[in-house]
Amino acid sequence: MAAKKKDTERYREIRNSKAGRNFFIGEKFEAGVKLTGTEVKSIRAGKGQINDAFVRIDQGDLPTLYHSHIDEYAFGNRENHNPTRPRVLLLHKKQIDHIKLEMEAGGQALIPLRMYFKGGLVKVEIALCKGKKLFDKREDIKKKDQMREAERAMSYRR
Repeated sequence: MAAKKKDTERYREIRNSKAGRNFFIGEKFEAGVKLTGTEVKSIRAGKGQINDAFVRIDQGDLPTLYHSHIDEYAFGNRENHNPTRPRVLLLHKKQIDHIKLEMEAGGQALIPLRMYFKGGLVKVEIALCKGKKLFDKREDIKKKDQMREAERAMSYRR
């Protein structure tokens, strides 16, 4: 009897592809997300994006995820969710206080890097980030090109 194949659809993760390009990524945190049932089903199907999303701490010290888009569930009914609604993130009080201090200290933003399942729960990896200037982005492109050329040269020697 053949071994069962893992269901790769259940272990999807949604990544923020713009984060590494536009920001210097600093300290990372793992946060839970307060979601409805249809949102969880849509994320399981891989129907979401967090490229333009950001986190703000307001309304009674609750971190909130804005501009994340989770598609409406295809088999949902009239109780389906709003795709772009703000979503509350769940963190420990000490983590929230630490993040607030870092953000107040100097021009940092709280950006979601990826959304994934851990067990049966949806988690969001958020990071304190500083914005990159245009010349920083150009330097990164130069470094990547140099690394590619070095790898090509090493592969020819083998």
